[in-house]
Amino acid sequence: MQKDHLFTRRRILLTGAAALGAAGAAGVVVEGGGTQSPTPAPVPGPQARQVLGPSAFRLRPLTGYGPPRPVPGRPEVRHEPILRLSGRGRHMVLTFDDGPHPDYTPHILDTLARYDVRAMFFVCGEMAVDNKGLLARMADEGHVVGNHTWTHPLLTTLDRGEIRSEMERTSDVIEDAYGERPQWFRAPYGAWNRAAFQLGADMGMEPMAWTVDSLDWTAPGTDTVVDRVESGAAPGVVVLSHDAGGDRSQSVRAIRRYLPHLIGSGYHFTVPRRRLG
Repeated sequence: MQKDHLFTRRRILLTGAAALGAAGAAGVVVEGGGTQSPTPAPVPGPQARQVLGPSAFRLRPLTGYGPPRPVPGRPEVRHEPILRLSGRGRHMVLTFDDGPHPDYTPHILDTLARYDVRAMFFVCGEMAVDNKGLLARMADEGHVVGNHTWTHPLLTTLDRGEIRSEMERTSDVIEDAYGERPQWFRAPYGAWNRAAFQLGADMGMEPMAWTVDSLDWTAPGTDTVVDRVESGAAPGVVVLSHDAGGDRSQSVRAIRRYLPHLIGSGYHFTVPRRRLG
């Protein structure tokens, strides 16, 4: 569990970097590929919710979501990460960072499978290399695996060569275990810089941030995690949670509660389309 303790310590020291990356450096994807001013993320805490009737649609991964790619095989170099996905209807994206972890990730995958939901997992290479079977399961069950660097460093403190190594090594292990190279990248702590955007594009990856932060890594209690996700629910939002980096039992319990509630409220869960060619 030494890696878990290191993750937790780094997160405590760099909470400010996460807030800056998520709120200050992110844009919103809109139809046509442009950007607009960021929409403030919902304030965590209890808020009134309207519960709708049960959904009449079976959940399945959708295509057609995600930013346009003007050059086949290589995304454009962005200056802001993607905060949310455009599209019609009450669709949301669930994402999980820092794994995979043998004690927590399987339980999250079990819950997603129970409700036929696909999610995104931004994995760290040092965790993935020891848990390749979980990446293979993600591939089999239709989840999207993204790159979250090898050791979860603060990229703004590294030189270009070090950033490249962190990203390339992780993409290599993902390709080996998942079956294809990742097409999405998330900077640790939400701390982006020019090199991360440029190198990510060179490696065929789009940068993704988040709209709703569950802050589950602070272990605020299962009820609080559930409330933050449910209160932040809205069309197109990207929810940030974690399946490693510490004790994630609250995250495991939380998804078992908020997922059926949101489905019953009429929300559908999707993942971005995979690039063709």
